[in-house]
Amino acid sequence: MTLPASSEVDAGSMSDAALVRRVLDGDARAFTLLVDRHLQPCLRFATRMLGNRHDAEDVTQEALLRAYRALATYDAAGSFRTWLFAILVNRCRTSLLQRSRYVKRVVTDEDAMRAATAADRAASTELRIEIERAVAVLDPDQREAFLLKHVEQLGYDEMAAVTGAGVSALKMRVKRACERLQELLGEVNDVTS
Repeated sequence: MTLPASSEVDAGSMSDAALVRRVLDGDARAFTLLVDRHLQPCLRFATRMLGNRHDAEDVTQEALLRAYRALATYDAAGSFRTWLFAILVNRCRTSLLQRSRYVKRVVTDEDAMRAATAADRAASTELRIEIERAVAVLDPDQREAFLLKHVEQLGYDEMAAVTGAGVSALKMRVKRACERLQELLGEVNDVTS
């Protein structure tokens, strides 16, 4: 069976599941379309989780490679994005563990923060930078839940599928992250007033 070249396919009209089927049928170029579709959200999440653009690029590349190798295990009834983010979250967790067992890290790589933000917004404000610094201070579980919910805009059921945590636990992590962010940003506001 000969498949038309990926370039002949309107990528915008094909679902992720259809592209996965094409890859599994031998059209490796269809995976490029999946990468093009999901690379920026993956990089954004990984950069914010790890606080370093270089580490985020490495982890994202590893996650995409693992996804490619495991495409046969993808269930087309579910969301490809959720499936891919589950792989990415696990790679981020492993990277954080390898960095001294979940040591809290304040992001000091301003270039990484600007690059992660550039995909979302053209201009970065001082408040946005302070918010990103505050997010970087959060406990990794809270940061992960907060980013998945409020940045990547996943629902709690998707988040549970991605993280393996229960919905109620994730709701509590997001709630605590929001409370901690309010404290941290309140401290910044007190200093600047």
